[in-house]
Amino acid sequence: MEEPKTLKSVFLAAESKKSSLDGAFEASHPTYREDLEFALKAYQECLRYISQISLFSNNESIEDINTSDLPYLLVSFRIAELLQKISVSTPLERRAALRTTREAYEQFLHLLDNYGLLSPSDLRLFSMYQEDPERFSTISTTDPAARRNAKIANFKHEKEMKQKLEYMRHSPRHLENGGDEEAVRELHLANTSYCAYMTFQALEGISREMDVLAQAPVPLIPTTTTVEEDERRRQSPTEADDYSGRLDAPFQGMRSSGPLLSQDGKPLRPFTLTNGRQDLQQGVFRSGHNLPTMSIDQYLEEERKRGGIIEGGGEASGRQATPDEDNYEKADAETMKAREWDEYVEANPKGSGNTLNRG
Repeated sequence: MEEPKTLKSVFLAAESKKSSLDGAFEASHPTYREDLEFALKAYQECLRYISQISLFSNNESIEDINTSDLPYLLVSFRIAELLQKISVSTPLERRAALRTTREAYEQFLHLLDNYGLLSPSDLRLFSMYQEDPERFSTISTTDPAARRNAKIANFKHEKEMKQKLEYMRHSPRHLENGGDEEAVRELHLANTSYCAYMTFQALEGISREMDVLAQAPVPLIPTTTTVEEDERRRQSPTEADDYSGRLDAPFQGMRSSGPLLSQDGKPLRPFTLTNGRQDLQQGVFRSGHNLPTMSIDQYLEEERKRGGIIEGGGEASGRQATPDEDNYEKADAETMKAREWDEYVEANPKGSGNTLNRG
């Protein structure tokens, strides 16, 4: 017969499963997703038990909590840790997972603040986070050198806290079974302080990642169809598949009649700006491209009339035309032209026109 579940048994099962996930990656761990889902459900079941029995109250102090109940303060923190391990495929899913993770961390910090378990430095960071969660950072300065020194100090502080916890866990006085109750209580409170410190580091990382995801482009919704669906649509097209129907259909959410714009200038239906109704009528039966208005021969003839074409030239221009012996008039004209040229040359010897160099 299966034993009834208790808060302690469920919590120990969740802690054991979470320990198996530490340092394991999904690609190398065959049961990573199953273990992660089991641990998350177990911790969420712990929250339901805690709520049912009213384990924590706003009217209590840390001295009112039993030493054996102190580990349950970390349930929300454990849930947030596991939520960060969930793998997603799109930026939108990652942003949703980060928002849920942030809410779990916030619940953990509010619980510690209620019991006065936040140190003065933690209270300062918690106040900064509540003022601007989207831009939260554990280092407020923008000076590069100061930020580097602050990061080094944070790293040393985290290392010291880990070493202290490691020492206390291996000390016989701090063992939960058989150890000193005050020492065991000190170990739980030290572990709670360490988890609070890691919470602020995680919230800073979430803020930076959310800022990066906000700049990521929104992916288009893919539309996939099978071969059978494509063949069925081709054989029996529907109204949505009709080509002209898709082009002529009005925009969704807009009216096809009535005023074009609302009082605040928002378009109420689609419209096109034109010069007039005549432009629309003339362009109804027009071709989709510009047609030629004349042939190539007509174009060359027009260019020849305007003097845009130079004829002759080339090798043929240096050849003397063969004289027509039967054309006496043309022969006499050529003879008279040659005589006139000879008389001009004799009357104007070479160099006679250069008067600049004469003394």
